[in-house]
Amino acid sequence: MLALLLISTLTLAFDIQPVKSDWTWTETIYIRADGSYEPDTAPISTVDNITYTLTDNIVGDIPEGSSAIVVERDNIVVDGAGYTFQGGGTGINLTDRSNITIKNTEIKEFYRGIFLYSSSNISISGNNITNNYYCISLHSSSNHNNIFGNYIANNEYGIYLRRSSNNTICLNNITANMVFGIYLLEDCDYTTICGNNIANNHYGIHLTSSSYNIIYGNVITDRNHHGIDLFVSSNNNSIFGNNIKNNTYGVHIHSSSDNNIYHNNFIDNTYQAHTVTSGYANSWDNGYPSGGNYWSDHNPPDIYGGPYQNETGRDKIGDIPYVIDGNNTDRYPLIYPYGYVPSPDFNGDGTVNILDAIRLASVFGSKPGDPYWNPIIDINQDGRVNILEAIIIAIHFGETV
Repeated sequence: MLALLLISTLTLAFDIQPVKSDWTWTETIYIRADGSYEPDTAPISTVDNITYTLTDNIVGDIPEGSSAIVVERDNIVVDGAGYTFQGGGTGINLTDRSNITIKNTEIKEFYRGIFLYSSSNISISGNNITNNYYCISLHSSSNHNNIFGNYIANNEYGIYLRRSSNNTICLNNITANMVFGIYLLEDCDYTTICGNNIANNHYGIHLTSSSYNIIYGNVITDRNHHGIDLFVSSNNNSIFGNNIKNNTYGVHIHSSSDNNIYHNNFIDNTYQAHTVTSGYANSWDNGYPSGGNYWSDHNPPDIYGGPYQNETGRDKIGDIPYVIDGNNTDRYPLIYPYGYVPSPDFNGDGTVNILDAIRLASVFGSKPGDPYWNPIIDINQDGRVNILEAIIIAIHFGETV
């Protein structure tokens, strides 16, 4: 007892801490199909053969063609627990796998950080993946692979898909990648790209021969050379609700047609929208009164009413179309940036007051097509005048505009 007390006292006196040493890569770590892992000295632990948790960093010069971890078991979670993979070949290899989650890892300096081949239902989330050649690479991997909530920076290629469809890429921070932030190559169809922050890459989002994808709600800004690039037979894609700002090219289209591009904010790009080849027509608006896009270099008058307008000329749609080329025109450019809520000073007297509330009440419950519909009072642009407009008036009541 005295000896134990003495050891304890000396430990406190000298502030002795346990030493963690990185696990130096000597051979590939396998998570086997039966739930075991090899070698048994690897820094991984599991208590249920479902969740495999890293217990140390994995570092070393992993040769090209080799992997730090190869997963041979389906229906598992690989939790990096904040530890780091650092090496040369491939960080995590998933081939012919299904229903696997990769999360909470730091992955850097690999040729391929996370590699999927012929895999489905894979979730890649909450990882920091930097300074690789290919950050996340999917080949022939379709059906419900989800890449979300990752930090992806300073790679050559950020997220790279080839012949991989029906996947989701959302809520990632993708910045300062040398070539591509997100790259869909060859038959990458029906993929959703949403809510990402994409900044300072050469190509923010680039599609080649990939169609029927949905790109919405992304912030694409800060010196991407091409914000969104549709290249050669990238047709029938829907691009809406994005903020595309301060890039060289906002949207760049080469030999692609029938894309639907609307409700985007094009702000201070050197070339807001650019087409390379003639004869390829795309749609740049969602019809009237839904409207097209906001263009910071276009300031058209808003005088004449549209087909549903009979009270005032102001309908938040510019009266002069925005022409990109002979086959590409935004017929209904937006006066305000999409999502902008203008002041509810409906009568223009400089104050939000009871007169504006009365004007709201006179068209309450209306929608496009009704004889008393007035789009200027549809403040939030949802196609209805309802309680939401009344709440906005209440919030701003008494303000001087």
